[in-house]
Amino acid sequence: MTGNDLLKGIMPFVATVEAGSFSAAAERLNLTSSAVSKSIARLEQRLGSRLFERTTRTLRLTDAGEAYYQTCQRVVNELSEAETVLAAQRTHAVGRLRVAVPMTFGRSHVMPLINDFCRDYPDLQINMTFADRFVDLFEENIDIAVRIGGPADYPASLGVRYLGNEQLVFCAAPDYLQRHGTPQSFDELQQHRAVAYERVDGTTTPWRFMAADGRVASRTVNARLAFGDSEAQLSAVSAGLGIAQMATWLIREAEQAGRVKIILPQLMLDGLPLWLVWPRKKQLLPKVDALLKTFHRLVIR
Repeated sequence: MTGNDLLKGIMPFVATVEAGSFSAAAERLNLTSSAVSKSIARLEQRLGSRLFERTTRTLRLTDAGEAYYQTCQRVVNELSEAETVLAAQRTHAVGRLRVAVPMTFGRSHVMPLINDFCRDYPDLQINMTFADRFVDLFEENIDIAVRIGGPADYPASLGVRYLGNEQLVFCAAPDYLQRHGTPQSFDELQQHRAVAYERVDGTTTPWRFMAADGRVASRTVNARLAFGDSEAQLSAVSAGLGIAQMATWLIREAEQAGRVKIILPQLMLDGLPLWLVWPRKKQLLPKVDALLKTFHRLVIR
């Protein structure tokens, strides 16, 4: 089957799903309603599956139709984007830009850059995904993603830029330290109230420290409080409810404002690496190239 055969019926099908009826799709495509209906009927015959449940009043996708629509939508979007890029000049960033970032880091560190970027490139449409999971760049059609953690070696299909390592420090509110004292060693630290980060599986992230033999060790803490959100964890620490081990990029503003204080600086450790990742085939797109240049200002500290 030729590529032309594969594309037959896709546009009428996608237009019908999005418009909600054959007549509305026909108007959008400048065709007759009969032509749209026949095109979809031929498509269903070729696929051997019904794509719509039809009644006199409604038109609803079948399960097969829904799955096929998701694929067709990606194909149509990519074709549309390709035409847009070809029509635009090489130096003009146009179209839709999809970016995925971790939730807290994205809000505190990426959004200021995105705000500036939007002012510099008013013709771009920005879609931001905030998620702590690793999104699949190809499956979810993401142009650029920031990742905390992950492998040092990425496949050749991805472009990668190392942004640096987060630094992990122990911190507490001055009020807490005044009431409970400041620990002078890791052993003393374990006698204090811990505010931990709760992982998806329900366990808490252990405290990590440099052991006497020079190796990094970890120890599970009996946490008084545990949160599945790092901003909530920081809020509890700022309120004087205990001590936490957190990334410096997360507590920097609270530290500068005097709400938290770094303790035991000699126990500071490298945390997870941060990466900027993008599909390599998209790097030459003006919109992606422009945002990569903006992300040169992304500093981890």
